[in-house]
Amino acid sequence: MRFVLTTLGMFGMMASSSPISAAGGGDRSTGLPFSMRSEVVAREGMVCTSQPLATQVAIDILRQGGSAVDAAIAADATLGLMEPTGAGIGGDLFAIVWDAKTQKLHGLNASGRSPYGLTLKEFKDRGLKSIPPSGPLPITVPGCVDGWFELHKKFGKLPMSRILAGPIHYASEGFPLSQIIAHDWAIGVRRLKDFPNFADTYSPGGKAPREGDIFKNPGLARTYEVLAKSGRDAFYKGELTEVMASFCARNGCFLTTRDFNEHTSTWVDPVSTNYRGYDVWELPPNGQGIAALQMLNILEGFDLKTMGHNSADYLHTLIETKKIVFEDRARFYADPDFGKVPASELISKKYAEKRRSLINPTRALREIEPGDPKLAQGDTIYLTVADKDRNMVSLINSNYRGFGSGLVPDGLGFCFQDRGELFTLQEGHPNVYEPHKRPFHTIIPAFVTRNGKPWLSFGVMGGDMQPQGHVQVLCNIIDFGMNLQEAGDAARFHHLNSSEPTGEHMKDGGYVALESGVSFEVQRGLSERGHQIRPDLGGFGGYQAIMYDAVRDIYIGASESRKDGQASGY
Repeated sequence: MRFVLTTLGMFGMMASSSPISAAGGGDRSTGLPFSMRSEVVAREGMVCTSQPLATQVAIDILRQGGSAVDAAIAADATLGLMEPTGAGIGGDLFAIVWDAKTQKLHGLNASGRSPYGLTLKEFKDRGLKSIPPSGPLPITVPGCVDGWFELHKKFGKLPMSRILAGPIHYASEGFPLSQIIAHDWAIGVRRLKDFPNFADTYSPGGKAPREGDIFKNPGLARTYEVLAKSGRDAFYKGELTEVMASFCARNGCFLTTRDFNEHTSTWVDPVSTNYRGYDVWELPPNGQGIAALQMLNILEGFDLKTMGHNSADYLHTLIETKKIVFEDRARFYADPDFGKVPASELISKKYAEKRRSLINPTRALREIEPGDPKLAQGDTIYLTVADKDRNMVSLINSNYRGFGSGLVPDGLGFCFQDRGELFTLQEGHPNVYEPHKRPFHTIIPAFVTRNGKPWLSFGVMGGDMQPQGHVQVLCNIIDFGMNLQEAGDAARFHHLNSSEPTGEHMKDGGYVALESGVSFEVQRGLSERGHQIRPDLGGFGGYQAIMYDAVRDIYIGASESRKDGQASGY
C-alpha cells in the first residue's frame, strides 16, 4: 500500500554502499541515511519521472535523436495519461532549460489566466468567502499545451507526431495502473465522479481502475492526434477550442473562445541566489520558487552540518525559516502583470539577514508578520531530462488538486485544472481575483549551476511542500554530502498551516508533520521548543533529479521511493 511506500525508505542512519558522491567529494565515512535504491549512472542521456513507462517513452525519444525538450514533452504527455491524478493538458506547466549551445538557462511560465467573464463581484454575489476547490469556478485557461509548443519551437528536434506517438499508443491500447497512482485515482473518483463526463472518462464500468488494471483513454488519444497533426492552434484557436468553449457554456464555466485565443506563455529569466558556492535557480512569481531562495539565504547564516542531519536543532532552524519566508509568500507573491512583486529585494542577502534575526533557537514562533522587502524604498508531476548534447530540462506540470476541477470537456479525455482556487477574494491583496490574471502558483522547477556550468536539475512535487522539499534536498547534498538518491530518500518534515496567498493567517505556529525516520527523541525536542507535532503518512512530496558530473562527463539520476517513478539512462 501507499503508506508503506511513504515511510519505508526513511529509517535510521546506515552507511551507503554507493560509490558515487553526488556532492562531488562529500565525506562518506560517517554513515549516511539508507536509500531505497542506487543512483542511476549513464553517459548519453537520462530521464527521471514519477512513472516508469513515462520514463521509457522519453528514453525512446532520446534514442531516436530527440532533444531533452522533445523527451520531456513525450514524458509529460504520457504522465497526463498515466498520472492524471497530478497533471495533464488541462493544467499548467513551468520549465527551466539549460541550453548547451548558448550556455544559458531559459525559463518558461506556461500558466493560464482567469476567464475574462468572471469577476470578483460574481463571487461576492454568490456569498463566497473563498474560491471552491472543484466545479466551474476555479477553472483557468490550461497552459500546458502552449508550453509544449513554445518549448518545442525553441529547443525541439523531432516532429510532434513522433514525440506524441508513444502517449497516443498507450492511450489507445491501454496501460496497467501502477500502485501509488491507483491509490490516488480511487480517491479522485470518489470525490469527482458526479461532475460532467468525469466518471465516463476515469471510471469506466462504474469503478476506479485498480493497480494492474488496464486503462484506456481513447478521447485523450484523439486529442493528442489532433495536436500532433494540427499543432498548438488546434487547442487555442481551432477545433478543440470550440469543443471546450461549448462545454463551458453548458456547464457554468466562464471560459470562452476569447480566453483560449488570447492565451500566451511567457519566457522569463530565472532568478537565483548563491548557497555555499552553488547558484540555485528558480522562476519568479506568480510561482513560489523564490521561497526556496529566501529560505536558503536565511539558512546560510547557520552551521547546519554541526547541528547534525534531522536533529532537533536542525529541524527547528529549517521549520522556523520556512514559517518566516511563508509570511512573505502570503503577502507578496502574485501575478507581476498586476502589480510589482519585489522579488529581487526578497531574495537579497541583506533582507535575509534582517529576517534571520527573528529565529529563536529555543522557541517556535507562533505568529509572524511579513517583512518589508523594499530595503531601498499554493498534486503535481515533476520530471527532468538530459540529452547527449548536455542540454537539460527541469519541468513541472499540474492540475492543482488531483485530477483538477472535475469537469471533463466532451470527448477530449482530460480534466480542466482548478488552479483558480489559489486566488484570494480579499480586496486590495496582490493575489486578489481579477479577470485575465494568473493566480498564485505552487509548482516550481529548480536548477543548480556551479561556476556557470550545469550541475543539478531537480524538483519536489506537492503544493506548499515544494520549496520546503527543495531546501531539504539541497541541504542534504551540499551540507551533509549525501548522494543524489540518499538526498531524496532521507526523512523529511512538512510544515503546514502557514499564512497563505489566499488570505489565511497563521496565529498558532502551524504544525509539523514528520516522516518515520525522525527519531522520537528529536520529536520530543521539537515539542519542547513549542512545535505542534502531528504524525502524517503522506504529503512529503515526490523527487526526481539529474546531476551532471562534468569531470567524468556522465549523468547521475535519482527517483525516490515515495512515488512509482524511475530514473533511467542510456
